[in-house]
Amino acid sequence: MERTMSVRQVVVKGVGTWLVLCGLILLCAAPAPAQEPKMVLTRAVMCETIEKFKPVNPAVVFPISQGEVFCFSSFDPVRAKTHIFHKWYKQDKLIFNMKLTLSPPKWSSFSRIQIRDADKGPWRVEIVDETGKILKTLRFSMSE
Repeated sequence: MERTMSVRQVVVKGVGTWLVLCGLILLCAAPAPAQEPKMVLTRAVMCETIEKFKPVNPAVVFPISQGEVFCFSSFDPVRAKTHIFHKWYKQDKLIFNMKLTLSPPKWSSFSRIQIRDADKGPWRVEIVDETGKILKTLRFSMSE
């Protein structure tokens, strides 16, 4: 017994196949759901000191006579234990790289350097995640 299809059946079958193929293509081309970051930087400042895990006297110019400068960073939320880095640069030369551990659910951290007369001039601290992504750049100067 030979089975024959009408023109209408062929068109409907062809359109149905085409729709299924288009759906598969769209599914494959759809972007993956965005992955939530391990942590969110909520605050980053340069300051004169840290008291009770809070920055004191945030600024962008620090006198050499002060003796030290702090970089404060706060993260909320922190979804999983991870690391960040405070990379201290004088002009474009890396002077100090501090690895800091963050733990859930939120975390504040800081690093500091002692300063001397030779440290006058422009500085920056890059706050960097484990993958090397710069989360924030803080620019400041040391002066007389």
